Amino acid sequence: MFAIVNIKGHQYRVQENQKVFIPKLKDEVGSKVTFSDVLLFSPDDNSFEIGTPSLDIKVEATVLDHVKDDKVIVFKKKRRKGYQIRNGHRQNYTQITIDKIAK
Repeated sequence: MFAIVNIKGHQYRVQENQKVFIPKLKDEVGSKVTFSDVLLFSPDDNSFEIGTPSLDIKVEATVLDHVKDDKVIVFKKKRRKGYQIRNGHRQNYTQITIDKIAK
């Protein structure tokens, strides 16, 4: 059983008891979160329910932790001009575990 869920503009294929990194949520660690924008649901790998645009299925999850991604270095240079800029960026994520996919 799996579902495709739209979370903050990104689509994720989720199953029960799966851990997923999603864009940062404001919820506290240990709190329950419900996502209702389910685009596709499959009780097995042979049949599918496709929403137009979404289904009446809810995905319940628990917030595990708030983490940061690895640092990405952004380096800009213009040759022969003495122009060099070096910046770093770390994206914030929330780790959740999928508890239940309920109709």
